[in-house]
Amino acid sequence: MKPSAFRFCPQCATPLEMQLRDEDGGPKDRLACPSCSFVHWNNPTPVLAAVIEYQGQILLARNAAWPGRLFALITGFMEAGETPQGGIAREVKEETNLDVDDLQLIGVYDFQRMNQLIVAYAVQASGTVSLSPELAEYKLYDPRDVKCWRAGTGYALADWLTARGHTPQFVDLPPPRAAQTADS
Repeated sequence: MKPSAFRFCPQCATPLEMQLRDEDGGPKDRLACPSCSFVHWNNPTPVLAAVIEYQGQILLARNAAWPGRLFALITGFMEAGETPQGGIAREVKEETNLDVDDLQLIGVYDFQRMNQLIVAYAVQASGTVSLSPELAEYKLYDPRDVKCWRAGTGYALADWLTARGHTPQFVDLPPPRAAQTADS
């Protein structure tokens, strides 16, 4: 699990410390403030992901901040006040300029290394691709040729392929460098 970035209490600025707390599910170590009642729960962050079907192919994109030439699903954080379905439609539009014509839930996947919970959708999209500055480039893949990775969104892509009668092929990604954020 990704370590918490919290070091000080946001209520009183006291340094946080690990405390064994009695909870409904039994004792659990939590980062908490010894001076006030603040507890940092460190719950997973919901992330949305889309397997985009566009013009009969799968659209994968490369984030401008990533080293190398890795292509992945369109992902993004859910915003307050939106549904997961609305959030993935917004992310697809923001990042690719494509309109979501239909979407179906693929599944929910844990990505503990980043302390995220990924909600993945199969998306039918139309329009003209125009990438946001966040993305450097995109590629279209025939479903038979796409490769899956052994991490959260890679498993979503594998499940999508399997549901459509394809046998997923996996590739091993290089280990993430400490100073870089990897794709979920």
